[in-house]
Amino acid sequence: MAKPLIVTTESSQWLTNSYLVADRPGGTGVLIDSNGDLQPLLDAAREHDVTIEKLLLTHHHWDHVVSHAEDAQAAGGVPVLAAKETAELIDGVDETFVHGEIIETGDLLVEALHTPGHCSDHHALVVRLRGDGADVAPTLFSADVLFRGTVGGTVNGGPDGFAQLKRSITELFAPLPDDTDVRPGHRAPTTLAAERADNPFLRVWAGTDPEGDEAVEIVELREDLDGPATLVLWAPDYDGGNKAWVRYADGRDVIVGGSRVKRT
Repeated sequence: MAKPLIVTTESSQWLTNSYLVADRPGGTGVLIDSNGDLQPLLDAAREHDVTIEKLLLTHHHWDHVVSHAEDAQAAGGVPVLAAKETAELIDGVDETFVHGEIIETGDLLVEALHTPGHCSDHHALVVRLRGDGADVAPTLFSADVLFRGTVGGTVNGGPDGFAQLKRSITELFAPLPDDTDVRPGHRAPTTLAAERADNPFLRVWAGTDPEGDEAVEIVELREDLDGPATLVLWAPDYDGGNKAWVRYADGRDVIVGGSRVKRT
């Protein structure tokens, strides 16, 4: 069965992934996110005779949009597409999409799904192929909501960021098969099956592993978040550091970078 052509480039500065996704060599495709290092994707498009028709943005964070206007021009003056929420936060968006919308390019079908929690405008993209490729497991471009072995931080997700992130991941997983390929916004790919089995955050949410109760101090994060907390989970992060799920005395749950957690 046919699968989409996917090429990745990773920014050395932020470890952010950008992608070229096409329905086939010699076909049409899209770029996903703009990490400041898209030349390898443009070269790959020429190598595979792919016509790039759109540049899609998953959310407004700088490391995912840093060069979107320039990249769209370099790809042939293609339109930049983003959620309407994202278009309110950055310049240079030509067309907007909404939750559940299918963006079509040749035989490529890209479904945009609103996945808040990491930030309010965050969208994941589920890619399927029309025709014979419809029987192949989709590819999930999860951006910053889900990574290999970890999840996105919720400091910038608002007061309900943690609950929204958990709900976003749960709703993403529900309709998708275990063999769905996951292409995150940072670092290595994974599958839904691997994350269901091994992701520390998902294991605690499922009740497979217990919550922790270590007393810690949150430092140099934000005035309303600095101070004592309980360390519910300490886990590896995609960048070689750690990520922490912490709970405050007032019941707030937040996922933060491990560098902000002072352990005794």
